[in-house]
Amino acid sequence: MNTFSSPTRLRDMIRAMRACKTAAEERAVVRKECAAIRTSINENYQDYRHRNLAKLMFIHMLGYPTHFGQMECLKLIASPGFPEKRMGYLGLMLLLDEKQEVLMELAILEKVEMARDLAPEVEKLLHFRDPNIRKKAALCSARIIKKVPDMAENFVDSTTALLREKHHGVLITGVQLCTDLCKISSKALEHVREGRGGHFGCSGRVHSGRNSILCQKCTEGLVRVLKDLVSNPYSPEYDVAGFTDPFLHIRLLRLLRVLGEGDADASDSMNDILAQVATKVESSKIIGNAILYECVQTIISIEDNGGLHVLAINILGKFLSHQDNNISFPSLFLVVLLFLQVLPYILCDIANALDLSNRSPCWNHVVSIYATLKNPPTCLSAALLPLAACVVGPPLS
Repeated sequence: MNTFSSPTRLRDMIRAMRACKTAAEERAVVRKECAAIRTSINENYQDYRHRNLAKLMFIHMLGYPTHFGQMECLKLIASPGFPEKRMGYLGLMLLLDEKQEVLMELAILEKVEMARDLAPEVEKLLHFRDPNIRKKAALCSARIIKKVPDMAENFVDSTTALLREKHHGVLITGVQLCTDLCKISSKALEHVREGRGGHFGCSGRVHSGRNSILCQKCTEGLVRVLKDLVSNPYSPEYDVAGFTDPFLHIRLLRLLRVLGEGDADASDSMNDILAQVATKVESSKIIGNAILYECVQTIISIEDNGGLHVLAINILGKFLSHQDNNISFPSLFLVVLLFLQVLPYILCDIANALDLSNRSPCWNHVVSIYATLKNPPTCLSAALLPLAACVVGPPLS
C-alpha cells in the first residue's frame, strides 16, 4: 500500500513527519498527504472522510493551508453516525473561522431562523424529567438568547424554576442562564429581582412605600444555596481539592453581583454571605483564591457597604503581595475599580498623614501596588497604565 494513500491513519502520517530531518522534507510529506486527501475528496470516498479530516486538522495546527477540506466538515456533521458527527464538529471549530463564507452562511442560519424555530422546543425541554436533558437545554437556551436577544423574555419563567434544582449540574447551568438573561434584558433582571413566577415562594405582589420583600426573597434563595455550599461538610461527589463545587460557588457569586448592582435591598440581603465567603474560604490553594477573587469583585460591584469594602481591600492586599503573578496581577484590575470608590479617600488620608507611625494601614497595600507595577509582564503593561495613573495622581504627587 502507498504510504500516502488516503486510508493511511493519522498516526502513520505523524510518524512519517517526525522522521523528517529538515523542514523541506516535512513540507514534501504534507504536500503528498494533501494531494492524496484531495484525490479522496474528489472521488467521494466516504469511508475515509473522518480519517482525512483528522489528518487535515493536524496539518492545520502545523500552519499549512487546509481550506479545501472545509466542506468535509459539513458533510461529516450531516452523517448519521456519532463518531463522524463528532469529528465534523471538531473540524468545524478548527478549520473554519468568521472569514469563511461557509461558516458565515451557517452562522446566519443559526442566529435567526434556526434559533427562532427551535426556541419553543428548547424551552419545553427545560421542564423535562431527565436532569441531563434539562442541563443541556439550559446551555442551548443561553446560546439562543445570545444569538437572538429579543427572545430572552420567553425563557424567564423556566429559568427561575431551574434555580430551585438540587442537581448541581442543572443548577449551575440554570444560574449561568439566569446571569445571561439579566445581562441581556433589563425586564428579565427586574423579573428575577422581584421574584415573580413563584420563585423561592415569592408571590409576585409589589409592596409600595417600603423595601421590596420580593427582591429580598429571591436573592435570599440564592444566598441560601451559596451558604449551604460554604458550610456543608466534605462531599466527595462535588469535591475539588477540598472545596465543594467551586464552579457553582463562582457562578452564584457572579449572579449575585448582577442582582446586587444598583439595588440596595438585594445588596443588603447578600452582605452576610459575602462576608462569610470572604472569611471562611482558605487562600492557601488556587481554587480558594479564585473564589475569593470573585467574592471581592462582587463586593466592589454591589451597593456600598463600608465593612465589606474594608474586608475586600485586605484580601486584595494579600493578593498583591502574593509571589505568584497569576494571583497578584489579576487583582490589580480590581484595584482600579476600588480606586473609583474607596481608595481615593485612602490616598488623601495617606497624603495628609505627616507622621509615618499614624499612617493608614492601607498604606501597605499601596506600597504593594507600587512593587507589583515595577516589573509587569509585557502583555499587561498597556492594560495597567490606568492603574499607574491612579496611583501616582495628585494625592501622592
